[in-house]
Amino acid sequence: MTDISSSLTLPCGIRLKNRIAKAALTEGLSDGMNRATESHQRLYRAWAEGGAGLVITGNVQVDRRYLERPGNVAIDKNGGESELRAMATAGTENDTQLWMQLSHAGRQTIRYINAEPVGPSAVPVKLPGGAFGKPRPLTETEIEEVISRFVNGAQVAQATGFGGIQLHSAHGYLLSEFLSPVVNQRKDQWGGALENRARLLLTIVARIREACGSHFGISVKLNSADFQKGGFSEAESMQVAKWLEDAGVDLLEVSGGTYEQLSFFGTEQKKAESTLAREAYFLEYAEQVRRHTKIPLMVTGGFRSLIGMNRSLAEGELDVVGLGRPMCVDTALPRDLLEGRISGATRYEDRLRIGPGFLSPASKINRIKNFNHMYAQGWYCVQLLRLGAGLPANPQMSIFSGMIRYLTSEMHALRALER
Repeated sequence: MTDISSSLTLPCGIRLKNRIAKAALTEGLSDGMNRATESHQRLYRAWAEGGAGLVITGNVQVDRRYLERPGNVAIDKNGGESELRAMATAGTENDTQLWMQLSHAGRQTIRYINAEPVGPSAVPVKLPGGAFGKPRPLTETEIEEVISRFVNGAQVAQATGFGGIQLHSAHGYLLSEFLSPVVNQRKDQWGGALENRARLLLTIVARIREACGSHFGISVKLNSADFQKGGFSEAESMQVAKWLEDAGVDLLEVSGGTYEQLSFFGTEQKKAESTLAREAYFLEYAEQVRRHTKIPLMVTGGFRSLIGMNRSLAEGELDVVGLGRPMCVDTALPRDLLEGRISGATRYEDRLRIGPGFLSPASKINRIKNFNHMYAQGWYCVQLLRLGAGLPANPQMSIFSGMIRYLTSEMHALRALER
């Protein structure tokens, strides 16, 4: 019977020693040139020693002009290969597979990094506060450049010791923007019918496979849906999953939502009782994919109990359990689960929602859309900053203190950026 301790051999031939993966988590640890640092080495060594079979990095940007945040690592003629090699050496200790997540923030580039982001069309992010500028549509020549940047990123990852890459085609970043009929309103070969909207993602997969060979791991993080009216639907996502299987993708991680609909945090969804009972947010979609494809599946989001993880694996609902936020605090969580010392991960998010005074769940400010997620994300990001500095995580840190430290670190990282 399959459980978290079972090994898994992927189509490319790479063997994962167990079924636990540390999902991608934005780190904010780069230097002013968006290169990896010693902080990355400390953090990824801790995760490797923590026992996961697969560790996926935070989104490594393929274009320094369009970052998700100022502390992103980027591969964009900025050097840093020796630093990436040191990071890979640390992150592959303990027979760990370390894969690099490649991303382009697209229209979700924050205004203070670039006031004119790019996207498939001139459709802005619909959030209050003006955090994102109106995007400029990419030209066809620029789309070809985007493809080349992703391929180059994969080649650099392979050359510096990473076992594979993951293409971030979820959460409203550029590759998922092209898939969305709401955001992608193009009339050329890159827009319109689903086949055209998926062309960018599928072309990148094909060219990376050609450039890096059959034994290099390729994963895709794909939205099950955007959860927006008229957006990328589950039926369309199912078809893209089939195409990705045909293209030889080794691992499909299912997620959902965008900055406008934060379903990847387990919110903005009406979850069925069956889904709630099984913890993970996207299991029902994974079951649908399983009926139509044989592509290995990774599900991230919501898993907390060992019983729930093992049950989903034993019933064949997925192949790899992705753990994200708990790994910001408990780097040894996989090892403790595998060795039976604990029966599940701590739900730190439950604690964070019970804050002092105006941050309490019942307060008016907590009813503002996305506010809960903003300060919770800051708290988790600060834990990673501590781990990168060689300090232990501090689960007792107040949510308010975490947010202040997060905003301060973002300001310092922005000032450090060298253009």
